[in-house]
Amino acid sequence: MYGITLILVLAVVGGVIAFIGDRLGTRIGKKKLSIFGLRPRHTAVIVTIFTGICITTVTFGILAAASENVRTALFGMDRLNAMIADTRAALDFTSGELQQAQEAQAKASSDLKKSEEEIARLEGEQSDLRAESDRLSAGNRALMMEKEGLISINGRLSGENETLLADIQALGVRANELRENILNLREGNITYQAGEIIASGIIPAGLSHDEVERGLAGIAQLGTRNISARLGENHTDQDIWIYGPEYDAAVKAIEASSVDMIVRIVAAGNLVRGDEIRASIELYPNRVIYHDGELIIARVYAPEGMGAAAEQSVMSFLREVNAAASAKGILPDPIRGTVGVIEGAEFYTLVQDLAGQSGAVVISAYADGDTDAMGPLRLKFKIESENGGGA
Repeated sequence: MYGITLILVLAVVGGVIAFIGDRLGTRIGKKKLSIFGLRPRHTAVIVTIFTGICITTVTFGILAAASENVRTALFGMDRLNAMIADTRAALDFTSGELQQAQEAQAKASSDLKKSEEEIARLEGEQSDLRAESDRLSAGNRALMMEKEGLISINGRLSGENETLLADIQALGVRANELRENILNLREGNITYQAGEIIASGIIPAGLSHDEVERGLAGIAQLGTRNISARLGENHTDQDIWIYGPEYDAAVKAIEASSVDMIVRIVAAGNLVRGDEIRASIELYPNRVIYHDGELIIARVYAPEGMGAAAEQSVMSFLREVNAAASAKGILPDPIRGTVGVIEGAEFYTLVQDLAGQSGAVVISAYADGDTDAMGPLRLKFKIESENGGGA
């Protein structure tokens, strides 16, 4: 709207100026006026030219007064061109800076991407290292537990080693003793082995102190006679040495007992010919273990022929008889472990009777007479067919 108004104003002003110039030129021409000595017609031309100049000047003046852009175009073009050049230079510089910034941004983005990739890789490595650390920690804990277990085992083994060393030393001492015993045995010097019965007897219950001592003295004298018989020399004048407190304790135990007591005088150690006779006292309550004719054991055997098979069966049966009698209370021999005796002829008769059987048979062992805890156990045997036939 402002531009249209300005154009209308310029048109009106130009028309007015043109009208005035035309009127002025007409009057100058009619009056034949002359300027600068020119002809009237030339003067009219100059007036017309001047009028045009005025129209142009007024037009520019109005435009300049109405628009700052026109004033700038008319009077500040050089400054504007300089500003444009400066602006263009600044724009070019800024564009260069922008391009550099964009390149720097691209580089920074690339570096950032690389950094992110590196961070991701490091995080992966960190995760792997954490997992490896956890695995190593678990392994370390397991090793610590194994170490503690090994320390415990080592302590136990050290204790066992000390025990074994003590046992080895004891065995060494025992081995030396055995070597000496073997040497003595080879030379015939050992008369009684350690624990072997020298003499035994039964002292009834209810005796006085003096009677008990006389009973023990009688068993001791029996021991010296047995030693003399074993050595083939007279040692009846040599007393058997028994530790005093042990002897006194035995006397008191026999006095206090309400049942008959079995007294065994046994060798305290291997007795070597010519040494002092040292012994210990063993006491056992006495009672009847088997009555005459009482069954001890019965076993079924299937004979496998003559000879060694039948003999092995009889030996096995006798071992079972010995074990059963020992378990029931008959005192076994400390050296041989037996509770009774069987004659050789009786043994081979039993073997031959067993070998002569066909089919399974039952072998039975019975007590031959009343037998107390002191023994020895004497036996009677019976062989009969498993189906009921006897032999």
